[in-house]
Amino acid sequence: MESERSTLLEKLRKYCAYQERSHADVTQKMWDLKVPMEWRDEFILSLMKENFLNEERFARAFVRGKFNIKKWGRIKIIQGLKQHQVSSKCVQLALTEIDNDAYWNVLRETIKEKRSKLKEKNPWKRKSAIYRFATQRGFEGELINEVLRES
Repeated sequence: MESERSTLLEKLRKYCAYQERSHADVTQKMWDLKVPMEWRDEFILSLMKENFLNEERFARAFVRGKFNIKKWGRIKIIQGLKQHQVSSKCVQLALTEIDNDAYWNVLRETIKEKRSKLKEKNPWKRKSAIYRFATQRGFEGELINEVLRES
């Protein structure tokens, strides 16, 4: 019984060590590993004490990755964090990872890139397509409009 317990905990440690995980990810992994219900809270606490599991660290890494690599806007990033059941406080802290100037540059670059790929001649339809694309990427409507007015 005790060896099974330590084996499961070691599997969870390796799972968390591989990359940052949310509490929801770890909970799902425990379901997959069929960890008995009475061990789950203890395992979560143990992983937190050993610093394998840290909600704020996960949220910050998630924000950096989705913004720097995937070029997502704040709205889509917040939705992603909510899917991982990250607390509102951690979401707000994690969003500080995004530099405001860099955010504007990514938005401008996203719009510029989309504009260059569009074949549509009608200016209204072009603007509408660009707006839709940028909102799907998670950028705020008022910021998109501001960038569209600039150009």
